[in-house]
Amino acid sequence: MRAHGLRARLRHRLAHLSLRAELLAGILLPVALLIVINTVSLYREALDSADIAYDRTLLASAKAIGERLEVRPGEAGPQVGADVPYSALEAFEADNRSRIFFRVSGFAGEMVSGFEDLPPWRGRIPQRSVYAALVDFQDAEYRGLPVRMAVLLQPVAGPAGHGIATIQVAETLELRHTLARHILIDTLWRQAALVAVIALVVVWVVQRATRPVRRLSHELAHRADDDLTPLRADDAPRELRPLVEATNAMMDRSARLLEHQKRFVRDASHQLRTPLAVLKVQVQSARRGDLDGASALAEIEHTVDRATELANQMLALAKVEQLRQQGQPPRTDWEPVVREVALDLAALAAERDLDFSLETVPAPVAGHEWALRELVRNLLHNAIKCSAPGGVLAVSLHRDARHVVLTIADSGPGIAEDLRERLFQPFATAPAQADLRSGSGLGLTICRDIVLSLGGTLALDNRIARSRVTGLDARVQLALAGPDHE
Repeated sequence: MRAHGLRARLRHRLAHLSLRAELLAGILLPVALLIVINTVSLYREALDSADIAYDRTLLASAKAIGERLEVRPGEAGPQVGADVPYSALEAFEADNRSRIFFRVSGFAGEMVSGFEDLPPWRGRIPQRSVYAALVDFQDAEYRGLPVRMAVLLQPVAGPAGHGIATIQVAETLELRHTLARHILIDTLWRQAALVAVIALVVVWVVQRATRPVRRLSHELAHRADDDLTPLRADDAPRELRPLVEATNAMMDRSARLLEHQKRFVRDASHQLRTPLAVLKVQVQSARRGDLDGASALAEIEHTVDRATELANQMLALAKVEQLRQQGQPPRTDWEPVVREVALDLAALAAERDLDFSLETVPAPVAGHEWALRELVRNLLHNAIKCSAPGGVLAVSLHRDARHVVLTIADSGPGIAEDLRERLFQPFATAPAQADLRSGSGLGLTICRDIVLSLGGTLALDNRIARSRVTGLDARVQLALAGPDHE
């Protein structure tokens, strides 16, 4: 549990790092790890280089001793004689931080000269060597100190005989380690300077690269609450432009939504003021007794019904915009929706004695069921109101390989050309519907917004026969939704 908490806190801290800290950590940590690995490797290489350099000195010391050897006659045969004062090796000592020890062994391994407690050599000469001599180098310990030892098999000949003497020269490692440390420290200083330069470059580059971000942040922080104008991205880096474009797109959507809300509040306050004023007049008239109670209540009820219808349609208009912001709508079969709405409004068609017909086929489209229902209800309700009593009203829903088409054909007077586009504007009504008892003028606006939100088209075309308008065809075309649409 404790380890899990530590990991969680570490992830939390890493998630809140600044861009500069992330870049510094992402660049400097691998560089530091590489420097550590390189330092270990460099120290070993420095030691190897020091060994190669000082091994040559040890070999020269051994050869210098070998030059002072001679063969002397002895009781048991020829023996090696040596005249090697320690001062002869001083020339090979680099400074007083290291000491050299030597031992000369005779033909039979007997002690001839040097440090008697230096252990005799028991190794073997390597088969391959870079030196033109029978020499072996090894690390050992002498008098509690680590040493590097060169062992030279030196042929010795004279009048008394000949043989091979063994010369051992050992040197303490202080000087080698000091040289390796000096090389290491000099390299570390350079690498530390390189890391510092990298850090400064990263900080400078991040500071320069994030300047557009800070400018955009400052611009957003000092904007007015209602300022949704697009951000300027002229000097933004290529990687930042998608973010700026996405932010501008979001602000554009917010601006449209805010404008829609403002328009909704403005229109609601304007349109509801009229029926409320009429309702107040009707209540005052009823109190004065201008009308009998039943007539006054009927007038008040009609005004309340119209205000209720207006409020419901304005709420529907707002809901259409809300659905538009939700993105891709689900797959819905339009046929049962059309049949259900036609059944609900069949009583209104019967009141006007309309010859009502309905023809549908399965029609899957991409749309919310509420939006499709509201679309059909508004178009069909308008068609019923506009059709002449005893006329014809036909509803058909057909499809082809790519589209679904809903057609509502009434037998009304049609619409004038100069009024066609204006009918899609909020609260616009035909001249015949200009009194208080007419519609609110929002039905076609709701239909248009629904169709646009579903990516379709809405057309209102007069039906002409024998140079006379015989009705109006309201035609909605939506894309057919395939089986893979979610």
